[in-house]
Amino acid sequence: MARLPRFVIPDQPQHVILRGNNRAETFCADADYSFYLEKLRLA
Repeated sequence: MARLPRFVIPDQPQHVILRGNNRAETFCADADYSFYLEKLRLA
């Protein structure tokens, strides 16, 4: 069964869960993690 669409309320934060395939490491270098955090701040 497919997942239901997410309930989105404009201008409200969402809980973000980040996980690699098969729980693999998502960020292999500190620079990757820093880049992700910077983009998250800008959003």
